[in-house]
Amino acid sequence: MIRPVQFAYNAQTAVNNVFQRQGIEDTVVVQDSAVREFDAFVAKLRDNDIDVLVVPDTPMPHTPDSIFPNNWISFHHDGSVVLYPMFAANRRLERKQSVLHAIERVFLIHRRIDYTKHEAEGKFLEGTGSFVLDRKNGIAYACRSPRTDESLFLEFCRQFNFKPVVFDAVDEKGRAIYHTNVLMCIADSYAVINLESIVESDRLSVMKTLNESGKSIIAINQAQMIDFAGNMLQVENKQGKSFLVMSSRAFHSLQLAQVRKLESFDPIIHSPLDTIEQYGGGSARCMMAEVYLPVNSNDQQQ
Repeated sequence: MIRPVQFAYNAQTAVNNVFQRQGIEDTVVVQDSAVREFDAFVAKLRDNDIDVLVVPDTPMPHTPDSIFPNNWISFHHDGSVVLYPMFAANRRLERKQSVLHAIERVFLIHRRIDYTKHEAEGKFLEGTGSFVLDRKNGIAYACRSPRTDESLFLEFCRQFNFKPVVFDAVDEKGRAIYHTNVLMCIADSYAVINLESIVESDRLSVMKTLNESGKSIIAINQAQMIDFAGNMLQVENKQGKSFLVMSSRAFHSLQLAQVRKLESFDPIIHSPLDTIEQYGGGSARCMMAEVYLPVNSNDQQQ
């Protein structure tokens, strides 16, 4: 997780992220509020014995969205690190060596795969924002959007041996949903998904794949998606106990029956992220880049 130093509304991403809303607060107030939300969120994760590696952002170059690292980097069991091509030019600056150095102090990196050259071609794939991985079953889900190039997604799936599931999804106004991870979350035995957003011609095939892979489906609606109820992540603590992580806004958008169903699988951790959600257009899942790399046995864990 990246602790922000100059978190702010990013006009470059707002052109196709309808979850962002520019407010009237001073930039210093926004940054201070975002840091408080970030620190409280990290504290809740650590209170549940979840291992969190926090890397502080750097003031220069200015990267207003650095709090969402899962878009530009992903980590895999075989020791691979993947770098992704980003739609917004100022988000490309988030690929800082300081982050990679912090990772290398704790984990082993065996190879780096770099897709960033495709930015020059206007082709983008924004990591585990653009797609959602079912690592257990080797399936990857992606909705097409200006930030998710289908050919690059298929290349990623070939390289990492994932079965691709590609579909179109729109919000209630018919606009393409910019990231798959705002409409669905895949856990080990269940999936939270906004089926309403998936176009009718693709909906049945997505449901069929989820059912055949043994997932219980917990459906959310368009309004709940706007409240970031699709932007969740299942994580494990140091003892191997699973939790479902989301923002408080997402949690409070859920109906009681949905909460009970989710809690039948995993305890829920939620934390207020209102400023981050409003100005950044992302939520809890976007803030966590899960690390599957092998641990460096010489490292003294924090």
